[in-house]
Amino acid sequence: MNQKKVAILDTTLRDGMHAMAHQFSPKQMAIIAKALDEANVGTIELGHGDGLAGSSLQYGIAAFTDNDYIEAVSKVIQNSRLAVLLLPGIGTQVDLEMAKEHGAEVARMATHCTEADIAEQHIQLAIELGMIPMGALMMSHMVPADKLLEQAKLMEGYGAETVYIMDSAGYMLPDDVRTKVSALKSNLRIKVGFHAHNNLSLGIANTLAAIECGADSVDGCLKGLGAGAGNAQIEILIGVLNRLGIESGVDFYKIMDAAQEVLEPLMLRPQTIDNDSIMIGYSGVYSSFLLHARRAAEQFDVDIRDILVELGRRKTVGGQEDMIIDVAIEISTSLMNSPNQLK
Repeated sequence: MNQKKVAILDTTLRDGMHAMAHQFSPKQMAIIAKALDEANVGTIELGHGDGLAGSSLQYGIAAFTDNDYIEAVSKVIQNSRLAVLLLPGIGTQVDLEMAKEHGAEVARMATHCTEADIAEQHIQLAIELGMIPMGALMMSHMVPADKLLEQAKLMEGYGAETVYIMDSAGYMLPDDVRTKVSALKSNLRIKVGFHAHNNLSLGIANTLAAIECGADSVDGCLKGLGAGAGNAQIEILIGVLNRLGIESGVDFYKIMDAAQEVLEPLMLRPQTIDNDSIMIGYSGVYSSFLLHARRAAEQFDVDIRDILVELGRRKTVGGQEDMIIDVAIEISTSLMNSPNQLK
């Protein structure tokens, strides 16, 4: 690899909230954030898994408010920048202003990979508030590179300083990542980032492919904690980057200690790649659907794999969590009407 430096954005306290059913406490977040800060992680993203104002029946009720989390973490970090994620249509102007008031410095606006235009006002508001504006294109496996570039250019035009390709389903293969990162790097004037999920055990491989093609910033989580099978495991990523001679600024020993000694005792369960997670990646389904699909499968006594395959066939995206129940009901009804054959 020719690249010698890459920025690290840790999403343990945001994407990891999915795996924790959004139940981290502000005190726990502060303890984890302090460890990340001491390891010199460049940016720490926190909040509900679905971003500012994500706490709801649709997405999952968080144990505390966005204010509680931001205030707790902003008090303990000294070196890292504090970031929030906002999905236009869920988070609002008021939410972003609140985040800034309580200490957030970076605002990452995430849209579906074909809907960058809905982030224009939010990106421009972040600039007005003096925050660092970033864009993120979720479920980026669903469109070809030229379409992704078109959407990234919109975010660039709105004022984003970085645009992230998000492999929200953990569906991409390394060559997919190379093609899409290269397309953005060759045609944008701003920085390009990459966010991996590990549903097909390619989180690290895909992140390295992104860096190989010039990605300026990449995401990771302690212990890989995140939606589905989680994200690129940051302590492994830092070790690999060290071996490759790529500077991240992150202290390898301290990030390992943060993962094993600080986060691991707080986790509800180990972050593993089980059959359900594999099906998320295989089917190209939004990683945060995992817990919702498990509950639906249990409630209606159907195979979660059938639910996920059907959701993938329908090309569902974030915000369509209600369809999980619809699909489970349809499969259950089909089984009752024809026990030996699914439609």
